[in-house]
Amino acid sequence: MGDFLILAFSLLVAGVVAVPLATRFGLGTVLGYLLAGMALSPLLSFLNVNVEQMQQFAEFGVVMMLFVIGLELEPKRLWEMRRRLVAFGGGQVLLTTVVLAGIGLLAGNAWQTALAIGMILALSSTAIVLQTLEEKKLMRTQGGEASFSVLLVQDVAVIPMLALLPLLALPELAGAVHGADGSHGHGGASLVEGLPAWLGAIVTLGSVGLVVLIGVYLTRPLFRMIAGLKLREMFTAAALMIVIGIALLMTLVGLSPALGAFIAGVVLANSEFRHELEADIDPFKSLLLGLFFITVGAGIDFVLVQSIWGDVLFWTAVVIATKMAVLFGIGKAFHLMGQDRWLFSLGLAQAGEFGFVLVSFAVGNAVLGEELASLLLLVIAFSMLVTPLLFIFYDQVVVPRYTGGDEREPDTIDESNDIIIAGRGRVGGIVDRMLNAAGYQATVIDYDSRHISNMEKFGTKAYFGDATRPDLLASAGIAHAKILVVALDEKEQIDKIVTHVHQNYPEVHIVARAIDRDHVFKLWAIGCRDIIRETYDGSVRIGRSVFEALGHDRQAAQAMADAFEEADRSTMIEFASVYKIDVPSWDNEELIEKVKEMRKEWDPKLRDMMDTIMDRGRGR
Repeated sequence: MGDFLILAFSLLVAGVVAVPLATRFGLGTVLGYLLAGMALSPLLSFLNVNVEQMQQFAEFGVVMMLFVIGLELEPKRLWEMRRRLVAFGGGQVLLTTVVLAGIGLLAGNAWQTALAIGMILALSSTAIVLQTLEEKKLMRTQGGEASFSVLLVQDVAVIPMLALLPLLALPELAGAVHGADGSHGHGGASLVEGLPAWLGAIVTLGSVGLVVLIGVYLTRPLFRMIAGLKLREMFTAAALMIVIGIALLMTLVGLSPALGAFIAGVVLANSEFRHELEADIDPFKSLLLGLFFITVGAGIDFVLVQSIWGDVLFWTAVVIATKMAVLFGIGKAFHLMGQDRWLFSLGLAQAGEFGFVLVSFAVGNAVLGEELASLLLLVIAFSMLVTPLLFIFYDQVVVPRYTGGDEREPDTIDESNDIIIAGRGRVGGIVDRMLNAAGYQATVIDYDSRHISNMEKFGTKAYFGDATRPDLLASAGIAHAKILVVALDEKEQIDKIVTHVHQNYPEVHIVARAIDRDHVFKLWAIGCRDIIRETYDGSVRIGRSVFEALGHDRQAAQAMADAFEEADRSTMIEFASVYKIDVPSWDNEELIEKVKEMRKEWDPKLRDMMDTIMDRGRGR
């Protein structure tokens, strides 16, 4: 009991001291826990604590985290993400595995070993990335959702990787195996071992179906009964029982317990007990994740690091740089823009905790030698240790580059007008000048402090702040405003403010700037009905000038431009009605068919209108 109390007290002290200090200096909670574990490493060695076993226990925090995330995802929304899961998740796992395996081959490894290295290092840290994204409120951004898609696919990919690794065994290593079985929570004995493949598949699918049935038919009556008893501790016990039971079931059939917990969370996402379940599980999840990060820090073998520190640093840098390059390319290929692409690339550049599982399993199956395995374990740990620093780089360098913000505190807004303009750049500035010329006063909010300072020299007033923040909008008088003009530059920021105001202040008329045609469809789906494409009017004017250059008089050219606008605006509403959020237009079969259908209908009409206008012009 004494040793246990010393261990528990030491872990709690380390967390309570290190995390607030790390947070205060802008390092984040994850790095605080990692540093605490490094500081505790000598004490844990003195107490003969098995850090690896403690890490296996703490990994249950990842299971709980995915259960909580599942609670926040309705099945409909998960289905809408299916293309993103395949594109981002599947693309990342396959491409990263191939590239890192190629580097392994160039380093002189056998192809079997190189492929194993590629699979092991292709995985990222679910625990660190999701914890950091939640902490920084980035899960709902496009970069955050793309990162989540990758992590979810990676968790599923562990299963085929565990099946493939024994097939890569090297004869020369078979005699050197020292009984490593790779159990570590994912590779141990399961009920499907020894069964025919078809029967094992049936048992596995049946287990997933059982999880769904439990979530749909068992949990609701159970929680209603417990809620009627008004025993808070029993509700917490029941929530833990559900999560642990599902994790156990998934382990018995050889699946990832985290995947099972995620499925259960998704099934319960529409439950009336969702918020209470989340509140009960969250403290356990946070403590176990903190313990997991401490064990990662404590598990670093500093004696070995001293002897091969050059190799560790070099290969850690190679892994991070390679994964960043692959992720950046995938983000660009699938149209992640600006800071979301950087968030996606920087956030997932590390190796992950499942790498510890696969390294142990690979050694036990004669795929990796002990010396190479030790190096890989250190590379995984160091890459995880570097991750919080990459997020700091994102916050301090990437975000200001794309937002134009700095350390300045938001201004206090001391006026309330019927019109609010979010963003005073090229678009918002012209709108503001037009309104002022007509005698209307607008409250203007912009996030570029340098731009605001320059405008003040010319006598133009604007307030510094992030217009997407609900508290700043409230202080600007959004509750009493009649019109909100959204003239921001970034799609994600425009979507965020439009969604918030439409949901909370439906009486406010929103005039929103759209970046492109697809963005028009998305804003329409969100609920905005007054959408202006930023380059549309200028393009129509250019077309009108071309008609004039072709010899048509000004009146005919304007009439032809008006006819085109009428046709375009009529078809836009039709296209918007079949637009699907999170599905690119070129993958939306319904939208493609609608475009073809409307073109068949409108192209002849538009041509007739143009011919009539030109004939009328020639007859003048």
